[in-house]
This record gives sequence, structure tokens and C-alpha cells, in this order.
Amino acid sequence: MDYFLQQLINGLSLGAIYGLIAIGYTMVYGIIGMINFAHGEIYMIGSFVALITFLAIGALGITWVPLALLVMLLASMLFTSVYGWTVERIAYRPLRSSPRLAPLISAIGMSIFLQNYIQLLQGARSKPLQPILPGNLTMMDGAVSVSYVRLATIVITLVLMVGFTMLINRTSLGRAQRACEQDKKMAGLLGVNVDRVISLTFVMGAALAAVAGMMVLLIYGVIDFYIGFLAGVKSFTAAVLGGVGSLPGAMLGGVVIGLIEAFWSGYVGSEWKDVATFSILVLVLIFRPTGLLGRPEIEKV
Repeated sequence: MDYFLQQLINGLSLGAIYGLIAIGYTMVYGIIGMINFAHGEIYMIGSFVALITFLAIGALGITWVPLALLVMLLASMLFTSVYGWTVERIAYRPLRSSPRLAPLISAIGMSIFLQNYIQLLQGARSKPLQPILPGNLTMMDGAVSVSYVRLATIVITLVLMVGFTMLINRTSLGRAQRACEQDKKMAGLLGVNVDRVISLTFVMGAALAAVAGMMVLLIYGVIDFYIGFLAGVKSFTAAVLGGVGSLPGAMLGGVVIGLIEAFWSGYVGSEWKDVATFSILVLVLIFRPTGLLGRPEIEKV
């Protein structure tokens, strides 16, 4: 039971990270009906910005950890938001009325560009970071331990999930996003600035990816230019598993994949965890093509 609880906690923290990235995928797909395959690289850029910011504020003599973490988070969200806006402006907006294959190829090209761009700027070697938040919360007489960073990841993810759900359901921006999701042309005729709504959606998804990137940096203490590819693929898988277009579904899919990886690594072997993850995805899509919380699209004719 102790080992089970330990793997459960590890899976929840990992799933929270996948869920944060998956929300960006599902928000973009929900509005423009396209997958932003450069989103994983945005998450990778967020982790690099957080690392560079930490080194910069350390050089300035700022040693108070809460202030350092806040500055890292704000800088990472700011820079990735700019990158997210740029990706939409360059790779998607000019091709919005083109056949769907064109923006798909454009997004893959942007993903490869950003990956090599960071490799050239920062080098191909892994970048380490010393532990910033050491210490663990122990339970069951020390048999189960949760690092403060993993605990913070789970709490922050829950807060962001609740906040974004309220934003989508109760604000004018959320109403505009839902209107664009249903019919962009009609939303534009009714006064909604469609271009602005889509750009803000990319910015919001990029900001969430920045939070995930910073958390990965704090938990594992090492990053490289390639971390965005695999995390992006698994987060996209989480979005599909939960139901593309559903924010709770994206988070649920992330948690499910995180738990699968943690338990499979703990009880079977880490070398087969990706096989297990994608096998379960295939089974879910066979018996429930819309995902766990997705709804079938109804087209009026």
C-alpha cells in the first residue's frame, strides 16, 4: 500500500503537467479546429526561460526563494505568450482559410524550427538546475514522501483548472471563445473580434505550457531542447483521450496518462510505459471515438 500511494502521487503530479499542456491543445482545436503541433516546443521554451531567469536573478543577488520563483513564473509566462502569439500570427492566421493540410504542415515546420532554434541558442547539452525547493512531506511514518514541488504542482494545476473553467463560462472573453467555437463567421457578424479571440487563445495556452515547463524544471532539475517533442506528443494524446475540445477532458486525460506511466513504471518496467499509454489510447478510441468526456459533433444539414 505504501508503494501504491507513492506511485499514485507521482502519477498525479506527472498527469497535472500533461494536463496543463493538453489544455492548450484542446483550446486551440476547439476554436479553429486545428492542432497546434508547435505547442510542445512552447512548453520547452518556457522551461528554458525559467532557467535563464533564475540564473539572471541569482547573478543580481536575489536569494529570497519565493521572489525568485515568482519572477521565474512571470518571465516564463510572458515570453511564451509572445511565442504563442507569434506562432498563431505566422503559422496559422495566413492559412486559416486554406485546406487543413496546409496549416498542419506549417505547424510541424514551426515545431522543427523552434526546436533547432533553441538548440542553436542554448546548445545540445542538457541544462541542470540545483534544487530550489528541497524537502518532502512525509506520511504513514515516513513510508510515503511527497516533495514540496510535486505538491505545489498538483495544487497549482487545480487552481488553474478552476480559474480557466470560470473564465470560459463566466467572462465575456469566454463567451466570445465559445461563440467562435460554434460559428466563427456568425460570431464576427455579431461584433466578436475573431482574430483577437484566436490570438488570446494561443496566448493563454502558451502561458499554461510555461507553468508546466517551470514545474518540470523544478521537479526533475534538468532540461534540454528535445523535451518538448515527447511531452507534446503525450499531451496531445491526453487531449484526444479526454476528448478534444473539453477542458476537463484534457485534464482528465493528462491525469490518466500520468497514472498509467507511474504505475506501469513501478510495477512492470519503465521501458514499456509508452507502449502501455498508447495501447490504452487505441482501446479507448476504438470503443469511444470522442474520448472520455468528448461529445459527438452534430452537423445540421
